[in-house]
Amino acid sequence: MKVVVAPDSYKECLSSREVAAAIGRALRRVHPDWEVVEMPLADGGEGTADVLTRALGGTIFQADVSDPLGRPVKASFGIVDDTAIIEVAQACGLGLLAPSERNPLFTGSRGVGELLLAAYERGCRHFIVGLGGSATCDGGAGMLAVRGLKETLADASFEILCDVDNPFVGPSGAARVFGPQKGASPKDVEVLERRMIEQSARLKAATGVDVSTVPGAGAAGGLGGAFLACFGARLRSGIDTILSLLNFESVVADAHLVITGEGRSDRQTLAGKAAYGVLRRSGHVPVTLLSGRIDDRDALLAAGFSSAIEVSPRSLPLSQALDPTLAILNIEAAVSEII
Repeated sequence: MKVVVAPDSYKECLSSREVAAAIGRALRRVHPDWEVVEMPLADGGEGTADVLTRALGGTIFQADVSDPLGRPVKASFGIVDDTAIIEVAQACGLGLLAPSERNPLFTGSRGVGELLLAAYERGCRHFIVGLGGSATCDGGAGMLAVRGLKETLADASFEILCDVDNPFVGPSGAARVFGPQKGASPKDVEVLERRMIEQSARLKAATGVDVSTVPGAGAAGGLGGAFLACFGARLRSGIDTILSLLNFESVVADAHLVITGEGRSDRQTLAGKAAYGVLRRSGHVPVTLLSGRIDDRDALLAAGFSSAIEVSPRSLPLSQALDPTLAILNIEAAVSEII
């Protein structure tokens, strides 16, 4: 019996490596004769650099950069040969801010530019950049303000990983859709939208590229558009790119079961999240969804998951469900249902 364990992280609780290890440990405890392959995943957001760098045999480095409020912070990035694996959340992520500090009117993406330069100085000329988890909505203005960035990176190539297709501006643009999620009030959103319109005009004047309506340009508060306009970046599906780099189809070809999951699964899972990417690319192998919380179960099962198992009991308060030690125990207990 071969089981491939390929989860995303349980946000604010466990990394995908920790989730995969817990599931694998529980499986081997009951069936030590089974072949269990752990393949931690990410979709371009938090954990992307760690997952890809380790899987591809690269090295993790750190750089001193600015956080979303301009304070010094150490950010990690990976290097595989001459390729840098960057996640913008390391420099401008929501996780770097206290809840009371989250307001995209006052946060910026400068640290992303500093992180890119740090990787370039180590010899990187190709960049894979994950756009998930940002705390900003500045259209990349902070990143592009780093002195010498555009000139230095003129000979570099970029692949941008994201799982959204929102444009730069408009009703489904960065400010209106993601601003409230990052702490913006309705009034703040209107200010952010005006700023994004102005930034779109600046990018067009400087590069000749109009990113205002390009799908994906609104990712990470408009960083997607900045990369497209200024660096000729190629926009990629985060999970599909990562699964391809990890040769996922080859790994699951002779498997009997795939176990995936995330912190919370619902209809949004079917809009490009890691778990749905696993389902789409597992062929005829049954895929079990093992997530902290599961809503819209019927829709998930109709999409093709063979089963959907909720890890955290509904009666458990969220503060306890997010405790890493308890979460691991709950994951291991839930695996018994799969077996």
